[in-house]
Amino acid sequence: MEPGSVSALFDRLTEAQTAPPWWLVAATAAAALVLVGYRPLWRLTRNAVTVAHEGGHALLALLTGRRLHGITLHTDTSGLTVSSGRPTGFGMILTAAAGYPAPALLGLGYAALLGSGHITLMLWATLAMLAAVLIKVRNVYGLLTVLVLGGLVFAVSWFGSDVAQAAFAYLAAWFLLLAGVRPVIELQRTRRRERGRGDSDADQLARLTHLPALLWVLVFGTVSVAAAVAGGALILAPVAELHPLLQR
Repeated sequence: MEPGSVSALFDRLTEAQTAPPWWLVAATAAAALVLVGYRPLWRLTRNAVTVAHEGGHALLALLTGRRLHGITLHTDTSGLTVSSGRPTGFGMILTAAAGYPAPALLGLGYAALLGSGHITLMLWATLAMLAAVLIKVRNVYGLLTVLVLGGLVFAVSWFGSDVAQAAFAYLAAWFLLLAGVRPVIELQRTRRRERGRGDSDADQLARLTHLPALLWVLVFGTVSVAAAVAGGALILAPVAELHPLLQR
């Protein structure tokens, strides 16, 4: 790649874009709410949440010095991240705790980028994260899921108009912020049906820390809700500045 091309790509990634019109932000928020709240669609879109969930486990496993072996994504939207290292201790606790907060925290990161006008950077950062997950996926369905997501993000970021890129980026941010909460609710419902005898992240953390699994569910929920509220504020702030009527 020519030096000028590298410089142009860097400028494109770091250049801040103008905040989109308020109606686009509102429309993408409404669309994200439908994608999360409407059960037939949720069965499909939850795959993206699973990728973020397992990516959270994988990232913390690496950051805490564990050896990451692979990620598996299943057709029922569940997943499994396998790592090795000490079976107990702080590193294992952080790794087990990272999954459920990961989607909402990723959405918060997206919201911070969008709030500062870095739509293109957000899309390309997503591509980089999906590529990192892809090299650790160990089953065909998982590979297809990540490749489809990556292909969609690439197509929008490379061929889409400014409006299309903004719509996709804001939809993704709203979706992750809202979608981070629903799996926590589903987790507790499943635990209630299984009377606490399951092997969920909360149950594993209960065995690792000797703290009640319900407490961990509350931690997951608190982090996800707080990230959703903070992310929403970050997204709306620049839009409100450009549209003073929205400040009233």
